[in-house]
Amino acid sequence: MYVTINVTDQDRALEFYTEGLGLEKRIDHPGPEGRFLTVGVPGSPVQLLLWPYPAAAGNPGTPSPVFLESDDLRKDFEAMRGRGVAFESEPADYPFGVRVEAIDPDGNRIALREQRAR
Repeated sequence: MYVTINVTDQDRALEFYTEGLGLEKRIDHPGPEGRFLTVGVPGSPVQLLLWPYPAAAGNPGTPSPVFLESDDLRKDFEAMRGRGVAFESEPADYPFGVRVEAIDPDGNRIALREQRAR
């Protein structure tokens, strides 16, 4: 249903995930414990909850809590990089396909992968 990503600035995170990664805004409601803000891949029921949290930064070497799949990762990588998305490295080939990690403004890692054709 939801995957929580802790962020220090929800507006900045919303811009990164929608304009940078190309996700769509789904829910945006104020609440007593904080703003409930979600984004998701168009056509997918899974949503990322961008939750306000003062110490949000991800840790290098920690696996990403989120994996997004691409049909053409190298093409999507260039498009996202052109929109200002920061990446840990260039896309790399693995036995399962191609993988790269994007880094959001709070240091959270978002894994992007393309499965190898079978």
